[in-house]
Amino acid sequence: MSDTSTIADVKPRLDFSRVLAVILHPRQAFGAEAGSGWRTPMLILSISSILTIIVTGFLKARAAVSAAVELPPDFQYWTPEMQDNFFQSQQTTQSPVLVYVMPLVGALIALWLGWLIFGGMLHLTSTLLGGRGVMGGTLNLVAWASLPFALRDVLRIIFMLLAGHTINSPGLSGFVSGGGFWAQILMRVDIFYIWYAFLLILGISGTESLSKPKSITAVLIVIAISLLAQAGVGAMMAGLGEMAAQPFF
Repeated sequence: MSDTSTIADVKPRLDFSRVLAVILHPRQAFGAEAGSGWRTPMLILSISSILTIIVTGFLKARAAVSAAVELPPDFQYWTPEMQDNFFQSQQTTQSPVLVYVMPLVGALIALWLGWLIFGGMLHLTSTLLGGRGVMGGTLNLVAWASLPFALRDVLRIIFMLLAGHTINSPGLSGFVSGGGFWAQILMRVDIFYIWYAFLLILGISGTESLSKPKSITAVLIVIAISLLAQAGVGAMMAGLGEMAAQPFF
């Protein structure tokens, strides 16, 4: 009898029943158990990220095939070897490795590593503010609070399939020109990111035993650091991409 009750008390590794509760009734879901079972939301986020990369890669590859190759200035004066190198580089950029494999690996690394880093930073910040939670609870909270990003991926996939092209200006990046530092910040901020911050604030007070003002402070500090770091890396990568696109011969 005791064995039966013990087995019944063990929670499943995947708990899809909480997904709708977190999205539709976050106060009840996070109030009851702010962070149980990180596997479920991380699996959903991984699948949505993979599907987004696949659809984006398909649309980019189709656009590259249908569009005419734009030749650089003075292309006719290049040597035959230089022209052959240019066309080979164009074909290389359309290879499945660059279109699908590398973006998939990068997206999954960013998702899982970002989850660990953000959760660690949030736990450290809340501890400095007087929190008494554990690292595991904070990681679970961050995973569940990230579910709005999976919904955003689904909506983006639907939009791209209906429109037939990728999203050029995600988030609020359409309000600025170019791909500089501020554009990198704004492209990550949208209603889903605000929703994510709201869920973190809602759950951190229970997970870390913090007051509401300290919970808001901890979340805003970590979000600000995260946005600045991501924008800096994104701006640097965009700059390196522009340099790589220029012929050095």
